[in-house]
Amino acid sequence: MALAQRQIGTDGPWVSALGLGCMGMSAFYGERDDDASANTLRRALDLGVTHFDTSDMYGWGHNEELIGRTLRGRRDEFVLATKFALVLDENGERRVDSSGKHAREACEASLKRLGMETIDLYYMHRRNPETPIEETVSAMADLKAQGKIRWLGLSEVSPATLRAAHAVHPISAVQMEYSLFTRLVEDEMLATCRALGVALVAYSPVGRGLLTGTVKSVDSLAADDFRRTLPRFSGENFDANAALVAALSDVSAELGCTPAQAALAWVLAQGEDILPIPGTKRVSYLEENLAAADLRLSPEQLQRLESAVPSAAVAGQRYTPAGMLTTGH
Repeated sequence: MALAQRQIGTDGPWVSALGLGCMGMSAFYGERDDDASANTLRRALDLGVTHFDTSDMYGWGHNEELIGRTLRGRRDEFVLATKFALVLDENGERRVDSSGKHAREACEASLKRLGMETIDLYYMHRRNPETPIEETVSAMADLKAQGKIRWLGLSEVSPATLRAAHAVHPISAVQMEYSLFTRLVEDEMLATCRALGVALVAYSPVGRGLLTGTVKSVDSLAADDFRRTLPRFSGENFDANAALVAALSDVSAELGCTPAQAALAWVLAQGEDILPIPGTKRVSYLEENLAAADLRLSPEQLQRLESAVPSAAVAGQRYTPAGMLTTGH
């Protein structure tokens, strides 16, 4: 199957316009099912997905190991992105270590878990503002010179940090949350990316599942699903956001697609330099998501989707207060 292709930055690889976010296969969204996840990874490749996104903190290594053992025999068929910088301290608390030393150590550990010689796209997952971005990117550039990574990326940084990083070594991609629910990148980040020739990789493009219309209540989520802790999924915020999703569902029905497909088609329509990576561990949702790549929405249809989900009407922050402290540096 041939999916539409988009380039990761001006110097990066061409990949399927829709990638696959693998986080939920190992953490955050309820119980793991390695067999189902492995089937989804293989099916994604068979359907033409060539952009797989993971991190060393998704299941604290589990996700990289899962991808490594499942796709190792097909290494030349896809671009693999992983990340570093989120670690657990001696008390089991999460912290950010974006030092050059940790970048080098984390890369070696990821390569071992993946069973690969090279990481295609290596991201700094979060930035500790006490570490100069120049230190981090210099270490990443050294890893590239050694052949251990091919392209450099940053995640959840400020436009100023992107510019400073790009001055040290070209950055191919910035990963940011972007969806009908979360449009902060439109303020300055998207323009900065375009000025520098950096792709924007859009994570959570269906609002952590809310925009699919399948989450009818928080009680339907697994007891350990981290979305239960997120402001947008709590109390009155959930009710307000569910009303927006209902409006989206009405529009998508008129367009002849599912709410998830409409939400993904909207993100894809924001520019050829935007690459959404919806996540799933189920083949059925994978196939539903990929069908969005064939949708061609008119300007009037896109405006109807935006009117159904006005960004100012979305209730609640996207992370807990502690989580928000690690973004935007």
